[in-house]
Amino acid sequence: MPRSIITLTTDFGLSDHFVGTMKGVILRLNSSAEIVDISHEVSSFDVTEASFLLAQAYRYFPKKTVHAVVVDPGVGTSRRPILVEAAGQYFIAPDNGVLSMVYSREEPKLKVRHVTAEKYFLKPVSRTFHGRDIFAPVAAHLAKGATPASFGKLVEDYLRKHFEKPVRSARRGWTGSILKIDRFGNLITNYHVSEFGAVETGPFELTVGLQYVTQIGRNYAEFGIGELFLIVGSSGYFEVSANQASAARILGCAAGAPLELRLL
Repeated sequence: MPRSIITLTTDFGLSDHFVGTMKGVILRLNSSAEIVDISHEVSSFDVTEASFLLAQAYRYFPKKTVHAVVVDPGVGTSRRPILVEAAGQYFIAPDNGVLSMVYSREEPKLKVRHVTAEKYFLKPVSRTFHGRDIFAPVAAHLAKGATPASFGKLVEDYLRKHFEKPVRSARRGWTGSILKIDRFGNLITNYHVSEFGAVETGPFELTVGLQYVTQIGRNYAEFGIGELFLIVGSSGYFEVSANQASAARILGCAAGAPLELRLL
């Protein structure tokens, strides 16, 4: 059989058994699967951060890759497990908006199914560990060759959040937010260079908390240690950074904090 790739993105961390158990379920059902960890360090319950991380990674995987995402504050409730076909790949996740950035990139060329075929689940299904009992076995069976249609019917009322798009607040002003803070303390904003290219060529003012950022650079070494500036990150989003220091610590900001961009 050709190899099948399954990626995992969770907020489980690595100190508990959860990630290892999911991998065990996958390998028991599909021993030829190659499992790739995108991240297990998503901030607890942070659907926005998980959506961002997945959106940066999935485009670099081969066709037919299966992405299982388990950031699921609504586990055990009536929220649906879904299977999405997009970009020639598959996404299995709770219907809580965690795939919103995939939707924004791939609509209208995607299909979303409500996963209802319980024959693919582990029994009994726990109320608190759907990663083990639903998402892992569904991923394993899908990667092994089960057809998407066998998991459930198509739906159109899937939950989509719009955190990835800034909102115009003035003629030359937009309210945005911090999508993620990376391990270096860079604030990854939701201002994308493809839509806000004027930031690179003209004066601007970005309000972050009680401070203003007015400089942009091509690399970190252009600025003094601890000096704040904007830079276009590898994801294409503008990032608030500080040379050899944590911008998040300097500014006292957290993911989800609002930003105000003004073109002068």
